Amino acid sequence: MSRVAPNPSPARNVAELLKRLGGIPARRVRLVPTPGTATERDVLRIIDHEGFLCELIDGVLVEKPMVLEESQLTVILLNFIYNHVLARNLGIVAGADGTMRLTTGLLRIPDISFFAWDSLPGRVRPRTPVPMLTLDLAVEVLSKGNTRAEMRRKLGEYFDAGTRLVWFIDLRTREASVYTALNRRVDLGTDGTLDGGDVLPGFSLPLATLFGHLDRRADA
Repeated sequence: MSRVAPNPSPARNVAELLKRLGGIPARRVRLVPTPGTATERDVLRIIDHEGFLCELIDGVLVEKPMVLEESQLTVILLNFIYNHVLARNLGIVAGADGTMRLTTGLLRIPDISFFAWDSLPGRVRPRTPVPMLTLDLAVEVLSKGNTRAEMRRKLGEYFDAGTRLVWFIDLRTREASVYTALNRRVDLGTDGTLDGGDVLPGFSLPLATLFGHLDRRADA
């Protein structure tokens, strides 16, 4: 059965709309098409013709924030995860432009996604531009433009859609939060280690190692 997103009543004003979206900055909300009327086709059109990444939430196009340092950290972590998955043929990995449908009408773009072979229909890589898939791991590298309420909402959507493991990586504090359920969290300090558990068997990465790659210098 297809997962179907709730169909909330239209927001009465801009303030209510922004609150529903998690108190995000207004600059991230697209006004064309009119909020509440956007579709998956609009997401693909913007990607193809404008090069922006937008998530689709309650018929609203919301631009995904990402600046250079967050992008660098995402690439570093993606490389560690991909090499681990490839060496063991565990499944497939997608990066920060991998748009996917969590439910009908709800498109999200995790910074990193992992899908075990058994989670993929027919155990093969999907060919559709925006597939509806169940994530095994979703990783979000937090940006300054993200709010706690926004990420809390996103976290709930991931687990409602069957995601098994979510990592929030905080570039500013160099810490991480590991979720195995909406209300089951382990916070990792700067000396903590990301562990793939049953989702990414054998994966282990100290945060100090991850951020150490970010700190490389030309004269090192």
